[in-house]
Amino acid sequence: MERSLSGVGVLDKAVSLLDALESGPLSLNDLVAASGVPRATCHRLAHALEKHRLVGRDAEGRFVLGSRLAARSLDQVAVPALEALRDTTAESTQLYVRRGDTRVCVVSLESPHGLRTIVPVGAVLPLALGSAGAVLRGTAARKGWAQSVEERERGVASVSAPVRESGGAVVAAVSVSGPIERTTRAPGRKYKAAVLTAARQVEEAMGWA
Repeated sequence: MERSLSGVGVLDKAVSLLDALESGPLSLNDLVAASGVPRATCHRLAHALEKHRLVGRDAEGRFVLGSRLAARSLDQVAVPALEALRDTTAESTQLYVRRGDTRVCVVSLESPHGLRTIVPVGAVLPLALGSAGAVLRGTAARKGWAQSVEERERGVASVSAPVRESGGAVVAAVSVSGPIERTTRAPGRKYKAAVLTAARQVEEAMGWA
C-alpha cells in the first residue's frame, strides 16, 4: 500500500502499523514485515497504540485494530447479524455503543409487524435504563445477557447481549425489542439464544472471536 507521509516520523510509523492491521490479525513478526518498521520500534509503538485502544489483541495474542477504530466500522459489520436476528425473532433489532453516561443507537432495523418498536439511528438514550444500558454498564456479566420490561418505555420489552473486543471489554450491545404482547414479560426466555448468537456473529465479523 502506498502511504502518504506527514514528515513526522513516529506518526508515520504508527499509521503504517494501523494500515498493516487493516488486512487482519498479525503477530509481531508479521507486523514488522508488513509495515517495514524496525522490530524494536514496531513493538514499542504497537504497545503504545494498545494503551490508547487503537490496537488490540485477539485470542491468540496477535495484534488487531483496537476498539476505538473498530467501533467506527461496527455499524457496517453488524448489519448482517442484526438482519438475521430481526428475521429470526420478527422483532426490531438495534446496536448500541456507549457514549459517556448515555448509549447511542448506531444500527436500527425495524420489525415487519405494524406494531413495533422504532429507535432511530443516532438516538441518544439513558445508560441507566433498558437491557442495552445494563449490558454497556457491565451488569450483565453473570448471565451474559440482560432483559428489561417497561423500564424505558411503557409496553416495550427488550433483550440485549454484549459485543466484546478480543481483550474482553464490552464495546457494544446487540438488542431485540418489541411490544410486550409479543415478547411477553419474560423476553429473555424467547430471545436470549438468538441475541447471544447475533452478538457472537458480530464479534466474529470484527475478528474478535
